[in-house]
Amino acid sequence: MLYLYIFSSVILVSVISFVGVFTISFDEKKIRWITAYLVSLSAGTLLGGSFFHIMPEVIESQGNKIMVWVWLIVGILSFFMLEKVINWRHCHFPTTHNHPHPVGIMNLVGDGFHNFIDGVIIAGAYTVDINLGIATTLAVITHEIPQEIGDFGVLIYAGYSKVKALFFNFLSALVSLLGVAVVLFFNITLENISLFVLPFAAGGFIYIATSDLLPELKKENRLWQSLVQIFTVILGVVLMYFIRE
Repeated sequence: MLYLYIFSSVILVSVISFVGVFTISFDEKKIRWITAYLVSLSAGTLLGGSFFHIMPEVIESQGNKIMVWVWLIVGILSFFMLEKVINWRHCHFPTTHNHPHPVGIMNLVGDGFHNFIDGVIIAGAYTVDINLGIATTLAVITHEIPQEIGDFGVLIYAGYSKVKALFFNFLSALVSLLGVAVVLFFNITLENISLFVLPFAAGGFIYIATSDLLPELKKENRLWQSLVQIFTVILGVVLMYFIRE
């Protein structure tokens, strides 16, 4: 039953890579409008998932050990270094001539690594607790939707056809299965998952929310749109609060 939960969740997250197909007929203005509010919701759920689900679970299992917080910082710095190494940021708005991205291959490499981590996070969370796994999957899904729309735009900008962009984006998403395989093959224990994988994951979520998502929202200066974005961020946080155990 546990394996069913894990693989169903990972496959569901992978299928989200096809979300770009719904934007094919959209103009740039509409894509930017939709994605902006998905980014807001994603930021809230990532923060809520980290502080209301993952870290409390770790502290309950491990106690308030210094290594828990060390791994949290390692997660934050690792995602920062990842962006530096591949020279690509998780930009969630479609690419334009005024907002160019590096070549598509760098996008795929970075996204593949990120999806591998997603697989580890989801499998690890489920081995700790089913409810934690569901909450983590929800946080990943809300992050993946705007990310995948952005990824699709990057690949189109890099010269891929729409069909190839969807295909390679899906292949990148399937790397998450490798992350699941690593957790299950090496039979990572509850204690190990709690001590390093979960705080590392929380650090990654916090980094994505605060370094990638919230800065994008700061670009919006119009009062009404800004208020809606703030409300949507809070909605994401509140949602994660109320789906606690």
